[in-house]
Amino acid sequence: MNRPSLVVIGNGMAGMRTVEELLKLDRDRYDITVFGAEPHGNYNRILLSPVLAGEKTVDDIMLHTREWYAANGITLHAGDPVVRIDRKQRIVHAASGLAVSYDRLLIATGSTPFIVPVPGHELSGVIGFRDLHDVDAMLAAARAGGRAVVIGGGLLGLEAANGLLRRGMEVSVVHVTASLMNQQLDAPAAELLRASLERRGLRILLSRETAAIEGEGRVQAVRFTDGEAIPADLVVMAAGVRPNVALAREAGLHVERAIVVDDTLQTYDPRVYAVGECVQHRRATFGLVAPIWDQARVCAAHLAGAGHRRYVQQATATKLKVTGVDLYSAGDIVGSEGSEDLVLRDRRGGVYKRLVVGGGRLLGVVLYGDVGDGPWYFELIQNRTDIASIRNHLLFGQAQALAAA
Repeated sequence: MNRPSLVVIGNGMAGMRTVEELLKLDRDRYDITVFGAEPHGNYNRILLSPVLAGEKTVDDIMLHTREWYAANGITLHAGDPVVRIDRKQRIVHAASGLAVSYDRLLIATGSTPFIVPVPGHELSGVIGFRDLHDVDAMLAAARAGGRAVVIGGGLLGLEAANGLLRRGMEVSVVHVTASLMNQQLDAPAAELLRASLERRGLRILLSRETAAIEGEGRVQAVRFTDGEAIPADLVVMAAGVRPNVALAREAGLHVERAIVVDDTLQTYDPRVYAVGECVQHRRATFGLVAPIWDQARVCAAHLAGAGHRRYVQQATATKLKVTGVDLYSAGDIVGSEGSEDLVLRDRRGGVYKRLVVGGGRLLGVVLYGDVGDGPWYFELIQNRTDIASIRNHLLFGQAQALAAA
Protein backbone atom coordinates (compact mmCIF):
# COMPACT_ATOMS: atom_id res chain seq x y z
CA MET A 1 0.00 0.00 0.00
CA ASN A 2 1.32 3.43 -0.93
CA ARG A 3 2.18 5.56 2.06
CA PRO A 4 1.40 9.28 2.15
CA SER A 5 4.30 11.53 1.22
CA LEU A 6 5.95 14.06 3.52
CA VAL A 7 8.16 16.63 1.83
CA VAL A 8 10.55 18.67 3.98
CA ILE A 9 11.85 21.97 2.61
CA GLY A 10 15.06 22.68 4.47
CA ASN A 11 17.78 20.24 5.51
CA GLY A 12 18.77 22.18 8.62
CA MET A 13 18.50 21.51 12.32
CA ALA A 14 14.81 22.37 12.79
CA GLY A 15 13.47 20.30 9.90
CA MET A 16 15.66 17.30 10.54
CA ARG A 17 15.01 17.31 14.29
CA THR A 18 11.30 17.15 13.44
CA VAL A 19 11.96 14.18 11.15
CA GLU A 20 13.98 12.48 13.91
CA GLU A 21 11.09 12.92 16.36
CA LEU A 22 8.63 11.64 13.76
CA LEU A 23 10.71 8.50 13.14
CA LYS A 24 10.67 7.77 16.87
CA LEU A 25 6.86 7.96 16.93
CA ASP A 26 5.98 6.25 13.64
CA ARG A 27 8.86 5.53 11.30
CA ASP A 28 6.67 3.88 8.65
CA ARG A 29 3.96 6.51 8.36
CA TYR A 30 5.37 8.50 5.41
CA ASP A 31 7.57 8.35 2.40
CA ILE A 32 9.89 11.24 3.29
CA THR A 33 11.70 13.49 0.82
CA VAL A 34 14.05 16.26 1.99
CA PHE A 35 15.29 19.20 -0.08
CA GLY A 36 18.31 21.21 1.09
CA ALA A 37 20.07 24.20 -0.40
CA GLU A 38 23.52 23.07 0.81
CA PRO A 39 25.32 20.18 -0.94
CA HIS A 40 25.72 17.86 2.05
CA GLY A 41 23.94 16.30 5.02
CA ASN A 42 22.61 18.10 8.07
CA TYR A 43 25.09 19.67 10.49
CA ASN A 44 25.02 21.50 13.81
CA ARG A 45 24.93 25.16 12.81
CA ILE A 46 25.46 26.19 16.43
CA LEU A 47 28.98 24.76 16.23
CA LEU A 48 30.13 26.79 13.22
CA SER A 49 31.96 29.13 15.61
CA PRO A 50 34.20 26.34 17.04
CA VAL A 51 34.94 25.22 13.46
CA LEU A 52 35.97 28.77 12.59
CA ALA A 53 38.11 28.98 15.73
CA GLY A 54 39.83 25.67 14.95
CA GLU A 55 38.35 23.84 17.95
CA LYS A 56 36.25 21.43 15.84
CA THR A 57 36.29 20.04 12.31
CA VAL A 58 33.42 19.86 9.83
CA ASP A 59 33.16 16.12 10.45
CA ASP A 60 32.76 16.83 14.18
CA ILE A 61 29.60 18.88 13.61
CA MET A 62 27.82 16.64 11.10
CA LEU A 63 24.53 15.36 12.54
CA HIS A 64 23.24 13.26 9.65
CA THR A 65 25.44 11.81 6.94
CA ARG A 66 24.05 10.76 3.56
CA GLU A 67 24.19 7.19 4.87
CA TRP A 68 21.78 8.10 7.67
CA TYR A 69 19.15 9.29 5.19
CA ALA A 70 19.51 6.11 3.16
CA ALA A 71 19.35 3.89 6.25
CA ASN A 72 16.08 5.56 7.28
CA GLY A 73 14.51 5.38 3.82
CA ILE A 74 14.64 9.16 3.33
CA THR A 75 15.24 10.61 -0.12
CA LEU A 76 17.67 13.54 0.15
CA HIS A 77 18.07 16.15 -2.59
CA ALA A 78 21.07 18.10 -1.29
CA GLY A 79 22.14 21.22 -3.14
CA ASP A 80 18.77 21.42 -4.88
CA PRO A 81 16.57 24.00 -3.14
CA VAL A 82 12.83 24.23 -3.66
CA VAL A 83 11.96 27.32 -5.69
CA ARG A 84 8.15 27.06 -5.83
CA ILE A 85 5.29 25.47 -3.91
CA ASP A 86 2.08 24.71 -5.83
CA ARG A 87 -0.43 24.27 -3.01
CA LYS A 88 -3.36 23.67 -5.34
CA GLN A 89 -1.66 20.66 -6.98
CA ARG A 90 0.34 19.86 -3.80
CA ILE A 91 3.67 19.79 -5.67
CA VAL A 92 7.03 21.36 -4.86
CA HIS A 93 9.35 22.41 -7.68
CA ALA A 94 13.13 22.38 -7.16
CA ALA A 95 15.83 24.44 -8.87
CA SER A 96 16.90 21.40 -10.89
CA GLY A 97 13.41 21.08 -12.41
CA LEU A 98 12.49 18.14 -10.20
CA ALA A 99 8.83 18.13 -9.10
CA VAL A 100 7.65 16.09 -6.10
CA SER A 101 4.08 15.77 -4.84
CA TYR A 102 3.19 15.86 -1.15
CA ASP A 103 0.39 14.91 1.18
CA ARG A 104 2.00 16.82 4.04
CA LEU A 105 4.57 19.59 3.69
CA LEU A 106 7.02 20.79 6.34
CA ILE A 107 8.68 24.16 5.75
CA ALA A 108 11.92 24.65 7.65
CA THR A 109 13.67 27.30 5.58
CA GLY A 110 15.34 28.98 8.55
CA SER A 111 16.65 32.50 8.26
CA THR A 112 19.16 34.51 6.28
CA PRO A 113 21.75 36.98 7.59
CA PHE A 114 20.68 40.61 7.52
CA ILE A 115 23.13 42.35 5.23
CA VAL A 116 23.09 46.02 6.20
CA PRO A 117 22.02 47.73 2.95
CA VAL A 118 24.72 50.42 2.89
CA PRO A 119 26.63 51.42 -0.23
CA GLY A 120 29.27 48.78 -0.97
CA HIS A 121 27.51 45.89 0.75
CA GLU A 122 27.77 43.85 -2.45
CA LEU A 123 31.56 44.14 -2.70
CA SER A 124 33.66 40.99 -2.70
CA GLY A 125 34.84 40.27 0.83
CA VAL A 126 31.53 41.18 2.48
CA ILE A 127 29.86 38.05 3.85
CA GLY A 128 27.36 36.82 6.42
CA PHE A 129 28.04 34.14 9.03
CA ARG A 130 25.40 31.50 8.54
CA ASP A 131 26.68 28.32 6.92
CA LEU A 132 29.73 26.24 6.06
CA HIS A 133 30.26 28.23 2.87
CA ASP A 134 30.63 31.39 4.97
CA VAL A 135 33.10 29.65 7.27
CA ASP A 136 35.16 28.53 4.25
CA ALA A 137 35.24 32.13 3.00
CA MET A 138 36.33 33.41 6.42
CA LEU A 139 39.06 30.77 6.70
CA ALA A 140 40.36 31.69 3.23
CA ALA A 141 40.49 35.35 4.25
CA ALA A 142 42.27 34.46 7.49
CA ARG A 143 44.92 32.49 5.59
CA ALA A 144 45.65 35.62 3.58
CA GLY A 145 45.91 37.61 6.81
CA GLY A 146 44.93 41.23 7.19
CA ARG A 147 42.12 43.03 8.96
CA ALA A 148 38.56 41.91 9.59
CA VAL A 149 35.63 44.07 10.63
CA VAL A 150 32.64 42.34 12.20
CA ILE A 151 29.46 44.42 12.08
CA GLY A 152 27.31 43.39 15.03
CA GLY A 153 28.27 42.96 18.67
CA GLY A 154 25.71 40.31 19.52
CA LEU A 155 26.26 36.65 20.22
CA LEU A 156 27.05 35.61 16.65
CA GLY A 157 29.26 38.61 15.91
CA LEU A 158 31.42 38.05 18.97
CA GLU A 159 31.82 34.37 18.15
CA ALA A 160 32.86 35.26 14.58
CA ALA A 161 35.29 37.88 15.86
CA ASN A 162 36.87 35.47 18.32
CA GLY A 163 37.31 32.83 15.62
CA LEU A 164 38.96 35.24 13.19
CA LEU A 165 41.22 36.57 15.94
CA ARG A 166 42.34 33.02 16.76
CA ARG A 167 43.03 32.47 13.07
CA GLY A 168 45.50 35.37 13.10
CA MET A 169 43.52 38.36 11.78
CA GLU A 170 43.34 41.82 13.31
CA VAL A 171 39.67 42.13 14.25
CA SER A 172 37.42 45.09 15.02
CA VAL A 173 33.85 44.63 16.26
CA VAL A 174 31.44 47.42 15.34
CA HIS A 175 28.21 47.71 17.30
CA VAL A 176 25.47 50.28 16.87
CA THR A 177 24.47 50.54 20.56
CA ALA A 178 26.54 51.56 23.59
CA SER A 179 26.98 48.03 24.97
CA LEU A 180 27.70 44.56 23.60
CA MET A 181 24.99 41.87 23.50
CA ASN A 182 22.41 44.46 24.54
CA GLN A 183 19.58 41.96 23.97
CA GLN A 184 20.96 39.55 26.58
CA LEU A 185 23.12 41.58 28.96
CA ASP A 186 22.73 44.58 31.20
CA ALA A 187 25.32 47.39 31.08
CA PRO A 188 27.64 46.19 33.90
CA ALA A 189 27.92 42.65 32.48
CA ALA A 190 28.43 44.04 28.97
CA GLU A 191 31.26 46.24 30.24
CA LEU A 192 32.99 43.26 31.86
CA LEU A 193 32.63 41.39 28.58
CA ARG A 194 34.06 44.30 26.56
CA ALA A 195 37.10 44.57 28.84
CA SER A 196 37.74 40.83 28.62
CA LEU A 197 37.52 40.78 24.83
CA GLU A 198 39.81 43.79 24.49
CA ARG A 199 42.41 42.08 26.67
CA ARG A 200 42.33 39.22 24.16
CA GLY A 201 43.16 41.61 21.34
CA LEU A 202 39.76 42.48 19.85
CA ARG A 203 39.07 46.12 19.06
CA ILE A 204 35.57 47.07 20.19
CA LEU A 205 33.89 50.09 18.58
CA LEU A 206 30.57 50.95 20.24
CA SER A 207 27.87 53.45 19.22
CA ARG A 208 29.05 53.31 15.60
CA GLU A 209 26.67 53.23 12.66
CA THR A 210 28.02 51.98 9.35
CA ALA A 211 27.51 54.45 6.50
CA ALA A 212 29.36 52.69 3.68
CA ILE A 213 31.71 49.88 2.77
CA GLU A 214 34.42 51.15 0.47
CA GLY A 215 36.70 49.51 -2.08
CA GLU A 216 37.47 49.03 -5.77
CA GLY A 217 35.93 45.66 -6.62
CA ARG A 218 36.84 44.34 -3.19
CA VAL A 219 36.31 45.70 0.32
CA GLN A 220 39.05 48.01 1.59
CA ALA A 221 37.44 50.03 4.38
CA VAL A 222 34.34 50.58 6.49
CA ARG A 223 33.13 54.15 6.95
CA PHE A 224 30.88 55.30 9.80
CA THR A 225 28.25 58.03 9.85
CA ASP A 226 30.57 60.30 11.85
CA GLY A 227 33.11 60.20 9.01
CA GLU A 228 35.61 57.87 10.67
CA ALA A 229 36.87 55.01 8.48
CA ILE A 230 38.80 51.86 9.37
CA PRO A 231 40.63 49.56 6.95
CA ALA A 232 39.18 46.14 6.20
CA ASP A 233 40.12 43.14 4.07
CA LEU A 234 37.04 41.21 5.22
CA VAL A 235 33.66 42.41 6.50
CA VAL A 236 31.42 39.96 8.34
CA MET A 237 27.80 41.00 8.71
CA ALA A 238 26.41 39.68 12.00
CA ALA A 239 23.73 42.29 12.56
CA GLY A 240 20.86 39.85 12.97
CA VAL A 241 18.86 37.53 10.75
CA ARG A 242 15.60 37.66 8.86
CA PRO A 243 13.17 34.72 8.63
CA ASN A 244 13.39 33.11 5.20
CA VAL A 245 9.76 33.40 4.12
CA ALA A 246 9.82 34.28 0.42
CA LEU A 247 8.85 30.76 -0.68
CA ALA A 248 5.91 30.61 1.74
CA ARG A 249 4.71 34.10 0.84
CA GLU A 250 4.81 33.32 -2.89
CA ALA A 251 2.78 30.17 -2.17
CA GLY A 252 0.04 32.28 -0.60
CA LEU A 253 0.60 31.20 3.01
CA HIS A 254 -0.14 33.71 5.76
CA VAL A 255 3.12 35.54 6.52
CA GLU A 256 3.69 38.47 8.85
CA ARG A 257 7.24 38.82 10.20
CA ALA A 258 7.49 35.07 9.58
CA ILE A 259 5.21 32.16 8.62
CA VAL A 260 2.28 32.25 11.03
CA VAL A 261 1.62 28.94 12.79
CA ASP A 262 -0.77 27.79 15.50
CA ASP A 263 0.00 25.80 18.66
CA THR A 264 0.44 22.63 16.55
CA LEU A 265 2.94 24.34 14.19
CA GLN A 266 0.33 24.15 11.42
CA THR A 267 0.03 27.04 8.97
CA TYR A 268 -3.29 28.37 7.67
CA ASP A 269 -3.11 25.48 5.18
CA PRO A 270 -3.83 22.31 7.22
CA ARG A 271 -1.53 20.23 5.00
CA VAL A 272 1.43 22.54 5.61
CA TYR A 273 3.49 22.80 8.80
CA ALA A 274 6.49 25.00 9.60
CA VAL A 275 9.16 24.94 12.30
CA GLY A 276 12.25 26.88 13.33
CA GLU A 277 13.52 30.35 12.59
CA CYS A 278 11.08 30.82 9.70
CA VAL A 279 7.97 30.68 11.93
CA GLN A 280 5.96 33.16 13.97
CA HIS A 281 3.98 31.79 16.90
CA ARG A 282 1.76 34.13 18.92
CA ARG A 283 3.68 37.13 17.52
CA ALA A 284 7.11 35.74 18.54
CA THR A 285 9.94 34.53 16.30
CA PHE A 286 12.77 32.22 17.37
CA GLY A 287 16.53 32.03 17.09
CA LEU A 288 17.66 29.75 19.91
CA VAL A 289 17.75 25.99 19.76
CA ALA A 290 15.69 25.11 22.86
CA PRO A 291 12.34 26.47 21.61
CA ILE A 292 12.97 24.99 18.17
CA TRP A 293 13.50 21.53 19.70
CA ASP A 294 10.16 21.97 21.50
CA GLN A 295 8.52 22.90 18.20
CA ALA A 296 10.01 19.81 16.55
CA ARG A 297 8.51 17.51 19.19
CA VAL A 298 5.05 19.06 18.91
CA CYS A 299 5.05 19.16 15.11
CA ALA A 300 6.24 15.56 14.85
CA ALA A 301 3.47 14.40 17.18
CA HIS A 302 0.82 15.98 14.96
CA LEU A 303 2.40 14.64 11.77
CA ALA A 304 2.37 11.19 13.41
CA GLY A 305 -1.32 11.51 14.24
CA ALA A 306 -0.67 11.80 17.99
CA GLY A 307 -2.05 15.32 18.07
CA HIS A 308 -2.43 15.94 21.77
CA ARG A 309 0.61 18.20 22.17
CA ARG A 310 0.65 21.99 22.03
CA TYR A 311 3.64 24.26 21.65
CA VAL A 312 4.03 26.60 24.63
CA GLN A 313 6.70 29.30 24.63
CA GLN A 314 9.20 29.09 27.49
CA ALA A 315 11.92 31.33 28.86
CA THR A 316 15.20 30.94 26.98
CA ALA A 317 18.83 30.98 28.08
CA THR A 318 21.97 32.27 26.36
CA LYS A 319 25.53 31.09 26.92
CA LEU A 320 28.40 32.71 25.05
CA LYS A 321 30.57 30.21 23.14
CA VAL A 322 33.87 32.09 23.36
CA THR A 323 36.66 30.16 25.05
CA GLY A 324 37.55 31.65 28.41
CA VAL A 325 34.47 33.89 28.66
CA ASP A 326 31.86 32.61 31.11
CA LEU A 327 28.56 34.34 30.52
CA TYR A 328 24.96 33.24 31.06
CA SER A 329 21.68 35.09 30.58
CA ALA A 330 18.10 33.86 30.89
CA GLY A 331 14.53 35.08 31.23
CA ASP A 332 13.42 38.69 31.66
CA ILE A 333 16.54 40.73 32.33
CA VAL A 334 14.79 44.09 31.90
CA GLY A 335 12.24 43.74 34.68
CA SER A 336 9.05 45.73 35.08
CA GLU A 337 7.12 47.79 37.59
CA GLY A 338 7.29 46.04 40.95
CA SER A 339 10.33 43.89 40.15
CA GLU A 340 13.61 44.18 42.04
CA ASP A 341 17.25 43.54 41.23
CA LEU A 342 19.51 41.45 43.46
CA VAL A 343 23.11 42.24 42.52
CA LEU A 344 26.49 40.81 43.51
CA ARG A 345 29.71 42.41 42.21
CA ASP A 346 33.23 41.11 42.77
CA ARG A 347 35.43 43.29 40.57
CA ARG A 348 38.68 41.69 41.68
CA GLY A 349 37.34 38.21 41.00
CA GLY A 350 35.65 39.30 37.76
CA VAL A 351 32.24 38.07 38.94
CA TYR A 352 28.91 39.79 38.39
CA LYS A 353 25.45 38.42 39.17
CA ARG A 354 22.11 40.13 38.74
CA LEU A 355 18.82 38.44 39.53
CA VAL A 356 15.49 40.01 38.61
CA VAL A 357 12.78 38.98 41.08
CA GLY A 358 9.11 39.87 41.36
CA GLY A 359 5.91 38.41 42.70
CA GLY A 360 7.81 35.86 44.77
CA ARG A 361 9.49 34.40 41.67
CA LEU A 362 12.79 34.65 39.82
CA LEU A 363 12.14 36.39 36.50
CA GLY A 364 15.58 36.76 34.96
CA VAL A 365 19.29 36.27 35.54
CA VAL A 366 22.57 37.70 34.20
CA LEU A 367 25.79 35.94 35.25
CA TYR A 368 29.37 36.82 34.34
CA GLY A 369 32.47 34.98 35.54
CA ASP A 370 30.62 32.46 37.71
CA VAL A 371 27.93 30.69 35.67
CA GLY A 372 27.82 27.32 37.42
CA ASP A 373 24.37 27.97 38.88
CA GLY A 374 22.94 29.18 35.57
CA PRO A 375 20.94 26.02 34.80
CA TRP A 376 19.49 26.01 38.35
CA TYR A 377 18.39 29.63 38.05
CA PHE A 378 16.92 28.82 34.64
CA GLU A 379 14.96 25.94 36.16
CA LEU A 380 13.55 28.28 38.81
CA ILE A 381 12.46 30.69 36.06
CA GLN A 382 10.87 27.99 33.88
CA ASN A 383 9.07 26.31 36.78
CA ARG A 384 7.88 29.63 38.26
CA THR A 385 9.20 28.40 41.61
CA ASP A 386 8.21 30.28 44.78
CA ILE A 387 11.54 31.69 46.03
CA ALA A 388 10.28 33.37 49.22
CA SER A 389 12.10 30.95 51.54
CA ILE A 390 15.45 31.28 49.73
CA ARG A 391 15.32 34.88 48.50
CA ASN A 392 17.97 36.18 50.90
CA HIS A 393 20.42 33.48 49.82
CA LEU A 394 19.53 33.29 46.14
CA LEU A 395 22.56 35.28 44.95
CA PHE A 396 24.97 32.79 46.53
CA GLY A 397 23.85 29.86 44.41
CA GLN A 398 22.01 26.59 44.71
CA ALA A 399 24.09 24.95 47.47
CA GLN A 400 23.87 27.84 49.91
CA ALA A 401 20.27 28.73 49.10
CA LEU A 402 19.00 25.19 49.62
CA ALA A 403 21.11 24.70 52.76
CA ALA A 404 19.59 27.82 54.27
CA ALA A 405 16.01 26.98 53.27
